[in-house]
Amino acid sequence: MCGVIGISSRKPVSGELYEGLINLQHRGQDSTGIATFNGRFHVVRGVGYVREAYNQASFDELVGNIGIGQTRYSTAGSAHNVGNAQPFITNSAYGIALVHNGNLTNYPELRKELQEQDHFHCNSDSDTEALLGVLATEIEKAGQSDDFFDTLSAAMEKVYARVRGGYAVVAVIAGKGLVAFRDPNGIRPLVMGERNGEGGKDYVFASENTPFTPLGYEYAGDVGAGELIFVTTDGKMQRKKIVDREFTPDVFEYVYFARPDAVLNNVSVYRARLRMGQNLAARWKELHPDVTPDLVVPVPFTSNPIALAFAHEIGVRYSEALYRNIFIGRTFIMPGQDNRAKSVRRKLSPQAIELEGKDVLLVDDSIVRGTTTREVIDMVRKAGARKVYFASACPPIMYPDFYGIDIPTKDELIAAKKSPDEIRDFIGADIMVYQTIDGLSEAILRRGEHEIDRLSMPYLDGWYVTGDIDEGRMEEVKKSRTEERAYD
Repeated sequence: MCGVIGISSRKPVSGELYEGLINLQHRGQDSTGIATFNGRFHVVRGVGYVREAYNQASFDELVGNIGIGQTRYSTAGSAHNVGNAQPFITNSAYGIALVHNGNLTNYPELRKELQEQDHFHCNSDSDTEALLGVLATEIEKAGQSDDFFDTLSAAMEKVYARVRGGYAVVAVIAGKGLVAFRDPNGIRPLVMGERNGEGGKDYVFASENTPFTPLGYEYAGDVGAGELIFVTTDGKMQRKKIVDREFTPDVFEYVYFARPDAVLNNVSVYRARLRMGQNLAARWKELHPDVTPDLVVPVPFTSNPIALAFAHEIGVRYSEALYRNIFIGRTFIMPGQDNRAKSVRRKLSPQAIELEGKDVLLVDDSIVRGTTTREVIDMVRKAGARKVYFASACPPIMYPDFYGIDIPTKDELIAAKKSPDEIRDFIGADIMVYQTIDGLSEAILRRGEHEIDRLSMPYLDGWYVTGDIDEGRMEEVKKSRTEERAYD
């Protein structure tokens, strides 16, 4: 999971790209980069938060009315190596700068093909560079036609045939325009916005629509699964469905990744989380009809609307009795378990005046490794809670992910090793309840003209839509990611 953005405008875009990335910071905090074009590419990259990576000299360098940016959450390649930071740029096929959110499941094979067949050398450990190489070489092979969009469409047919996994891409092709496309199953999100500018429309593409209002853009829907969109340098937009497959967007976008004010695949994230709370409350009442807590408390902030709806459904007071320090990043997307564990106590502070002597039901979006959940429950007990119950809006996370979430191995997933009762004992809860897969799916799919065929949730149900994940591939990814983390 990363945050990507691309803008084609009638005015300079560097400031807007920066502001857009600030509004996508929750999607990645390892590194960031911006590339603009005004006859040549201008690039600034840095490690860490967006606000720390750029200064006035950066904006003096980043000139042009078209550009792309990314804030990175590492799932392939070391988190702290600026050489893996995006955008990536190649001079072949006109010159292309590209940013990408997701993971390619056949990255090792692509890298070898590029080296041996296409004579394209990947200089980093990032699968984004391999994706750039495939796009560049296929555009070159497609040749030239009177309409560049025809050339680009022909190239994209080959890209979709070669590249597997979950990916959302925004790229600038030198002298041609802005390109946006999404994997054939729509696993990773990509949305677009429009704004009336001087002399025509301005366009923005991003991982979610949260930057649009601050930048003055109107939400204009999603880039479709398997769809190519091209905005020429003079502002003309062309779009084409290249491949048509089962539409399976990722469920964790709604559970955790996206900001609550996002709309993805025509489904409101906030409303989906409220419905998660309703369904989780129904599950609680089904399993524990005689147990009523004094308070329902979210583990902030993702689970706030979930807990709010849960409390309403069971008729119990909602309390934000855990204060979150907003200057500490999201712990799930921090590299390394030690960083995550240390940051929990820095991030959360219990309010004893709310918790003391109470039976408290904590609601969180999920349990991944279990260690942070145990820390939170321990804090609440030490603040004086009489009993601590725990409810997870996400079912047990059992399997690794290969489409853009940093879950490369079963070894770190508590639900892959322990039963629910054992997990309850490990985290120190008096009662623990998981949402069901059906309950989670229904909460997301209940409303919206989404046209979703099935939600992608391989980490919950073991179903990998790309059909290329087996035990050998799992072991390969486990080994490579373990080696990368050793250097983080």
